[in-house]
Amino acid sequence: MTLTISELEAVLLVAETLNFRMAAERVPISQPALSRRVQAAEQKLGARLFDRDKHGVALTSAGAELVPIAMRMLSEFRDSLSDLSEFIAGRRGSINIWALPSVASALLPAATRAFQKSHPQVRLNIHAVSARQITQAVSEGNADIGISIEVPDQPASVQFTPLLKENFVLICPIGDPLAQRKRVDWRVFADRPYVASGPASSIRQVTDQILAASGRLPEMNYVSDNISVVGAMVAAGVGIAAVPQLALRLMDTTRLCSVALHSPTASRNIGILLKNQRSLSAAALRFLDTLRQTDPG
Repeated sequence: MTLTISELEAVLLVAETLNFRMAAERVPISQPALSRRVQAAEQKLGARLFDRDKHGVALTSAGAELVPIAMRMLSEFRDSLSDLSEFIAGRRGSINIWALPSVASALLPAATRAFQKSHPQVRLNIHAVSARQITQAVSEGNADIGISIEVPDQPASVQFTPLLKENFVLICPIGDPLAQRKRVDWRVFADRPYVASGPASSIRQVTDQILAASGRLPEMNYVSDNISVVGAMVAAGVGIAAVPQLALRLMDTTRLCSVALHSPTASRNIGILLKNQRSLSAAALRFLDTLRQTDPG
């Protein structure tokens, strides 16, 4: 017993007008077509909804019982269509964004603020995790948008589009002699205690490669998976570290100084990760437009 929307609408029109001709004119459809819709509803329900005689049309008890139910069903259906329309237009919905912690801190607040002005009903679910977690989330469809580096063994199902490039800098305590330099060579790490990022960090992919190429790989006596802890260790005078510029957003820089690194100048490409052959919602596409226009500052 499944009544169609057109059948429910026909019943309500006749119930309101108590006249098949007037009800048909409001749709508008032919009177016979309207009568067939009412008859189909009656057949499906196994009950007469209207009594018809030469004096006019009247609701039966079954018809009177159906009217408020039909009104509620049609109202819910129209509300649902309205919600769907808002979603398709990009004005409602949710977006799952997985990003590197430094990128999430540097880019997403400004992008979210700009996006919120035109899309206040769209919810952003932000996960700040490692590069491999981001790649996996995009590959498995758990992330609509990933913002990360391109990992060496990135799955073919994940597309990487460059967004920005950030250079690496040395960080040291604000009173350290290195703080007076405009730039330093990577070899400086061989002569000083070195605070390294965790082995799963995207930062280590760059620093290990450069330090190994220099031939003077420092001892990693201090290792932390949390970049803010790396900054705190350096600020306390434990050692020095090499970090990407955006990572400074996650540190208390009042006791730190950053110095440009050269020989070589190291950088990492941050990009947008999307799953191939996956259609993004209109809201997600518009957020991407906003993100691309955001200045990390």
